Amino acid sequence: MAGRLHIADLALNSLVPSLRRDQPLRTSPNRAPRHPLSAIRLESGEPYLATLFWGLTPPWLKVLDHAPHCARAESLDERPMFRDAFAARRCVVPASGVYAWRPQPRMKQPFLITRADRGPLLLAALWCRYHTTLTTWTDSTALITVATSPLLSPLTDRLPALIAAADLAAWLDPATPLTTARALLKPAPAELLGAFPVSRQVNDPSNQDWACGRPTGRMLRWDPEQER
Repeated sequence: MAGRLHIADLALNSLVPSLRRDQPLRTSPNRAPRHPLSAIRLESGEPYLATLFWGLTPPWLKVLDHAPHCARAESLDERPMFRDAFAARRCVVPASGVYAWRPQPRMKQPFLITRADRGPLLLAALWCRYHTTLTTWTDSTALITVATSPLLSPLTDRLPALIAAADLAAWLDPATPLTTARALLKPAPAELLGAFPVSRQVNDPSNQDWACGRPTGRMLRWDPEQER
């Protein structure tokens, strides 16, 4: 369910040439919820790299542990906190991978799900603004998840929806019809993503060693021969 992210130093300006920023991308080999994330959202009509708290925190929230870090694409309309943000406050979280754990007889094996070509990912997300003394961050975010492909379903049944760079302007723009924005929330093409096993060091969210995301085995990836 996208509870941990791998965020390398991505070449964002080649991906989003018009991106404005006054701070660097927040990188982490093992980013957990309840910590700050870099996100791209629209400000003054241009994409802007902002820092958001990972866990959607509307003004009425009293306990940070209750802040959802993910929202299911199929049920965005069921909760006002998601519905209102989806209508007007959409963003993306740049990442290099999403961790998932495959159950095994004696333990769960962590995997890092990435693009098969190891390129950057733009994870669909929502954001909201709040005024509270709960944290030092004034804005917060939650990723939007969709069903996974058959290849990755043994690892996890949900992954963040991916927004293509060509669709980013439409996704960020609150003037985009909701039917158009909703159509972008779909499982990634089978050939786009792969996954490889990584060290169990990643199980500890306080471990910020980049060895957390290094492959310990071969990448699982889509094989077109399997569909023939």
